[in-house]
Amino acid sequence: MSEAKTNARKCAVQALYQWQMTGQNLSTIELHFLEEERLKGAQRSFFDELFHGVPKQLDSIDLALTEFVDRPVDKIDPVERAILRIGVYELLNCIETPYRVILNECINLAKCFGAEGSHKYVNGILDKIAQQKRTVEIAAKKSKAKPER
Repeated sequence: MSEAKTNARKCAVQALYQWQMTGQNLSTIELHFLEEERLKGAQRSFFDELFHGVPKQLDSIDLALTEFVDRPVDKIDPVERAILRIGVYELLNCIETPYRVILNECINLAKCFGAEGSHKYVNGILDKIAQQKRTVEIAAKKSKAKPER
């Protein structure tokens, strides 16, 4: 994964957190990020995809989360919720990105922004969703891992 994509994810987590907490218009938050030059070093197109894609698909993302979380989605810590939503969005929409890369990136986001130990929670939830949503990719990986006789 490129550093620019990693930085785009970091910015998207912060922007989505702000959106969740304030309910501000997405354009207002994005403008704020641009004015403060917080997107320097980030892949802008990927930030846009995540930041605008998550709210557009919020119902399907939260529905996917609901199956595997231990509380209502709106009761999940807001930082973890933003990270989980980005992870689910990517698992559903960024098929070209291997699911293990998505999980690893989200674990690192949780280590960077979340409470101590939140990366384990994020990993557990996203791994279960990946097992459900990326069955073809996981099956292909397993078949490659089996030694031929």
